[in-house]
Amino acid sequence: MDAMRRALAGCVLALCLGTTGAEAADPAALAEARGATLRLQQELQGALKAAMAEGGPAGAVEACHLQALPLTESLSEELGAEIGRTALRLRNPANAPDAWEAAQLHRFEERLAAGEPAADLEAMAEGPGGLRYMKAIPMQEACAACHGPDVAPGLRAKIEALYPQDRATGFSPGTLRGAFTLTLHRP
Repeated sequence: MDAMRRALAGCVLALCLGTTGAEAADPAALAEARGATLRLQQELQGALKAAMAEGGPAGAVEACHLQALPLTESLSEELGAEIGRTALRLRNPANAPDAWEAAQLHRFEERLAAGEPAADLEAMAEGPGGLRYMKAIPMQEACAACHGPDVAPGLRAKIEALYPQDRATGFSPGTLRGAFTLTLHRP
């Protein structure tokens, strides 16, 4: 009984904190969540690299505007989950974080400030609605043309035309750009 109480207390603590490490999470669920977010990352990167090769940064912005949400919706439907991207400083308001996601993004910033590499930041929680998972998106050098501190004026105008409420610039490589987010609904 004491072992069960300790396990339950650990689960309650993890849910209250909203995060668990890989050692505290269901390994199969963690692997599923990591695989799904990796797939989204690879598909988005592939689309953006192709658009960048064809039309430069303006082509990448256009591709992101036209393809990112449909791609995440299609993948969500295929996986039977809710998958996407979010951030504290958004380009697209449709990607706004919910309360749990915002709390995790703030924790990611704290962990990054404490010296943890951005690529290692992830959070996981399981509750009545299912499994929640987030994986940080570190700012990469290749993303600086559209998200960095010095966006070219013509590109800035294109971004503002497509995303009038854009706040997703001024990032430096290695900082927290946002996160992939996943909810796996459990019966």
